[in-house]
Amino acid sequence: MIDETSIREFGDELYTALVNQKMVEPLTDRMPDITLEDAYHISLLILEKRLSSGEKLTGKKIGITSDVVKEMFGVNQPDFGFLTDAMGCENGAEVTINGRLIQPRAEGEIAFILRTDLIGPGITEAQVLDATDYIMPCFEVVDSRVKNWQIKIQDTIADNASCGIYVLGDAKVDPRTLDLPKLGMKVFKNGKLLSEGVGEAVQGNPLSAVAWLANTLSQFGIPLKAGEVILSGSLVPLESVAPGDKMHLELDGVGSATVKFI
Repeated sequence: MIDETSIREFGDELYTALVNQKMVEPLTDRMPDITLEDAYHISLLILEKRLSSGEKLTGKKIGITSDVVKEMFGVNQPDFGFLTDAMGCENGAEVTINGRLIQPRAEGEIAFILRTDLIGPGITEAQVLDATDYIMPCFEVVDSRVKNWQIKIQDTIADNASCGIYVLGDAKVDPRTLDLPKLGMKVFKNGKLLSEGVGEAVQGNPLSAVAWLANTLSQFGIPLKAGEVILSGSLVPLESVAPGDKMHLELDGVGSATVKFI
């Protein structure tokens, strides 16, 4: 573990990097003793600064849920981060990269919108389903403030799970009518099919991912709240994007989401 002063210094550094769209050297290179708990406390400090600046909490996200993403980043367990209104974009939005994002990568997800609170520990898949109002197709555009994505799990946790922005589709569907583990997704880049995935790529079941999130956040006294957007993890590999790219996804039985980068 690292001391409180180091936690605050890293929090200040990452928040400044977020505001100024700059990259920092990996935290784990500079302080190898940093623990997962340390990293989460750094993330909470950044959230505190964002809320103090006027942003509003809109939800939470789980990351590193699929084997593909775990292998890509060399980590072996999920993480979580926080969503604010400053991160949310409308379906079909044109997102300016320069000045807003540093090294963005897009991933297709299922977003859960809750109708009741979920407060762990002990949350089950059935309770997640019961607490869900509806699901929506979603792009999360992850973005690391850590130089060249040279991250270990402590780095990405501290950096708000490498969250950049999220784009919700327009469709709202009752998940009780769907087989979520078998739910298929197609992702297109600039009009061409890029990748395909199914719900079971996310912890075996997106409901399991949301349950994990509720139970893990309970260790910090944080609930999943009614009305919040909960991003359940990527069904497909991450894809780097640049100005001029258009990403589109189709979630079987639900709908689509689109975002263009300029």
